[in-house]
Amino acid sequence: MQSLQPTDYIVFLCYFIIVAGYGWWVYQQKKSKIASSTDYFLAEGSLTWWAIGASLIASNISTEQFIGMSGSGFKMGLAIASYEWMAAVSLIVVGVFFMPVYLKNKIFTMPQFLQVRYNSTVAMIMAVFWLLLYIFVNLTSILFLGALAISSISGISFAICMLALAFFAVIITLGGMKVIGYTDVIQVFFLILGGLAATYIALNLVAEHNGTSGIFNGFNVLREKADDHFHMIFKRDNPNFMDLPGLTVLIGGLWIANLNYWGCNQYITQRALGASLTTARNGLLFAGFLKLIMPIIVVLPGIAAYVLYQQGYFQTEMLQNGEVNPDRAYPVLLNLLPVGLKGLSFAALTAAVVASLAGKANSIATIFTLDIYKKKINAEASEQQLVNIGRIAIVVSMLMAMAVAPFMGIDKKGGFQYIQEYTGFVSPGVFAMFFLGFFWKKTTSNAALFATIGGFALSLLFKFLPGFVDLSFLVSTGHAIANDAGIYEIPFLDRMGIVFAICVAGMYIISTIEQRKGVVSHGLEIDRSMFKLHPAFAVGVIILFGIIAALYTLLW
Repeated sequence: MQSLQPTDYIVFLCYFIIVAGYGWWVYQQKKSKIASSTDYFLAEGSLTWWAIGASLIASNISTEQFIGMSGSGFKMGLAIASYEWMAAVSLIVVGVFFMPVYLKNKIFTMPQFLQVRYNSTVAMIMAVFWLLLYIFVNLTSILFLGALAISSISGISFAICMLALAFFAVIITLGGMKVIGYTDVIQVFFLILGGLAATYIALNLVAEHNGTSGIFNGFNVLREKADDHFHMIFKRDNPNFMDLPGLTVLIGGLWIANLNYWGCNQYITQRALGASLTTARNGLLFAGFLKLIMPIIVVLPGIAAYVLYQQGYFQTEMLQNGEVNPDRAYPVLLNLLPVGLKGLSFAALTAAVVASLAGKANSIATIFTLDIYKKKINAEASEQQLVNIGRIAIVVSMLMAMAVAPFMGIDKKGGFQYIQEYTGFVSPGVFAMFFLGFFWKKTTSNAALFATIGGFALSLLFKFLPGFVDLSFLVSTGHAIANDAGIYEIPFLDRMGIVFAICVAGMYIISTIEQRKGVVSHGLEIDRSMFKLHPAFAVGVIILFGIIAALYTLLW
């Protein structure tokens, strides 16, 4: 593969100077106004709607999208875009129904919500769990895959890439959420510009290798040569049905994965918790529209790589250990870019990694400082002490992630699958706990504990059940399919839906029994006026939903 040329490094250096310089300017402008820990962690009242929306996307899009979703585009096609387009719908649901509840009840962290709604036991269990998940699953996978991808493109050693990414992310994160939020606007600019450049070159390349020219002709070639890669809903005979089981992406488990991620996740909701309801909603709507274009950046290049591979190009480059590795599709394409554009796309990939690392580290610091340190270690800590503890937590968590990342087997699973698998064990129970906690005042603390612990246990049970029980009897109901070894498994997203349904039923039964025994639950402050929509926001939602409906209709 080619290595980066001096011009590419100059382009990348310009990106680094712009982001670091702007971050330093924001920090100098705002540091005198950091009067509290909530201001440091949440940028209370100072992020605009466009900064919130851009920060959401910058924190969400990372190597698991650039590398993992491009690889999925190579393997299964545009159907993987459901994770992006259904996320746009989920962002609206969060803005309309979740955000008013958080802001009305002055919720700053997810464990705080659990303490206010349930009790300190539930809150502490989940605070510790989220810390472990964020450090040992999310932070490690983002850091590892980012370093791996950047190393393969630049030729710089893996260890140096990991160290540089961690250092860059820590520098940005130490400035607090204001610096993260506003630098994320620049990160998203580079992310989208560099990503579109890679897609542009990929489509042109496809066109040229098929006797034509132009990106639109290149896209038409993709539709012609890889028609099977342009269907959003898989039938049961599709070899990728196990990953995206048909209508489940529209009416099943994908809703749970998305709503849990976008609505019950400190890493994401933190960007909007310091804003007014109007600003938060507009930011979420802006993020929804940005989500619409993400498949163009992260999926189409994978499909282009698939078509070129089928036509005999980069046969060796796509191999790893003698087998085709779809996750190599995006790095291979980036190495085909001309000098300068390669540096821009390299900057885009780096921007995605650094923004995600910074956002995740800030969330780790927020939960540790406000939900563990302040409540259990030093309740009398001053605001400045809390900010300092948060900064220490950022550095320590990054060092821990760097130390364990090479030993987590992330490269064997693939980043996107790695994160989905491990978060999927708990997201059904967690979302059930939040969902009923929001909208059913009778939900009790013991019911929440059942969802937390029972949901995890049920997920493990359904994951390993096929090894002990023949599930072929579920084939007729559409809930089991044979894997490569001939063992019948429940598709991952269907499994999440089943566990969620059991958790909700169990919580209802437990809460009803406890209510009859006189157990008092702590409902949140909610009134109908909280959910009223501004006309301009409603129009934006209608346009967004119309675009998504059209996309699924055209690409069904």
